[in-house]
Amino acid sequence: MASALFESEEGPRCQDVEGPSSSRALPEAESSLENEIEGKVVDLVHFLLHKYRVKEPTTKEEMLSSVIQNYQKYYPEIFSEASDCLLLLFGIDIKEIDPASNSYVLVTRLGLAFDKIPSVDDSMPKSGLLVIVLGVILMEGNHATEEVVWKVLNMMGVFEGIEHVICGEPRRLLTEKWVQENYLEYRQVAGSDPACYEFLWGPRAHAETSKMKVLEYLAKVYGSNPTAFPLWYEEALREEEERAQATMAIADDSTAMATQLQFLVPPAASPAPSRVRQFLRCVV
Repeated sequence: MASALFESEEGPRCQDVEGPSSSRALPEAESSLENEIEGKVVDLVHFLLHKYRVKEPTTKEEMLSSVIQNYQKYYPEIFSEASDCLLLLFGIDIKEIDPASNSYVLVTRLGLAFDKIPSVDDSMPKSGLLVIVLGVILMEGNHATEEVVWKVLNMMGVFEGIEHVICGEPRRLLTEKWVQENYLEYRQVAGSDPACYEFLWGPRAHAETSKMKVLEYLAKVYGSNPTAFPLWYEEALREEEERAQATMAIADDSTAMATQLQFLVPPAASPAPSRVRQFLRCVV
C-alpha cells in the first residue's frame, strides 16, 4: 500500500494499453475491485493527513461519508491499511478517543515534537523517516556512517539530491534541518582520511523518544515485536531502567529539598509541592 501512496503523489501508474493478459492471476473484475479499494486507502490516508495538520478529530461516520462512500462493506480493510500507511510512512498513530461514537484523533507515535509544529509549506509529516534513521543508528552501535544510512534510505526510494514527496531534498533534511533541530548529530569519523561522516542521535531525540520506542516502531515495520531483536532489545531495556532510576533519583532529591525548605519559611507558610515532570515519552 505504501507504493500506491507514492504513485498517487507522483502521478498515475502506467496502464496496460495492449488489453487484458491471459497470464494475469486475478480475474478482471476482481483486479478492478482491488485497485478501487487500494485507491480508497490512498484517499483515506490523505484525508487523515489533512485532519492531522489542522488538528481535528474525525469519526467513522465522517470517513464513511467523505471517503469510503460506496465501499462501506470494505471499511475495516481500508481503515486498517490506511492506519498502517500512516504509521509506517509518517509515524502517525490513530487513537480512538470515544468508542461509543467511533471518534479518533491523530498523534505522533514516538513523541517527536517537530511534526506537531505547523508547517508554512504544508509539507508531509516526517516522523516515520526520522525514526528509520534513528533505528539505523541504534542498530549500527549508536553511530552509523553516512554510507550505511543512505544505503537504507535508497532501499526506501529516498536518494541523495533527488526531491522526495515526503522529505523534500533528503540530504538537506538529514545534515542541516535535523542537525540544527538537535535530532541528529553529524560529524566526521575520527581519523578518517579521506574524510567520511557519521550520524548519531542528537540530544533532542534522546529527550523526546527512547531506544525502546524506536525498536517497537521498527518491529512494527517488520511485523514482529522488539524481543525478536535481542541484542538491541537488551540495550533498550537497560536504557529504560537507567531512565527510571534517574527519574526516581530526581524525585528523591526534590523531596529532600522540599523537606529542607520547610524549615526556612515561617510555620504558617505552606511550601509549594515539588512536582517531577517526565517528558521523555508522550505516547502509549
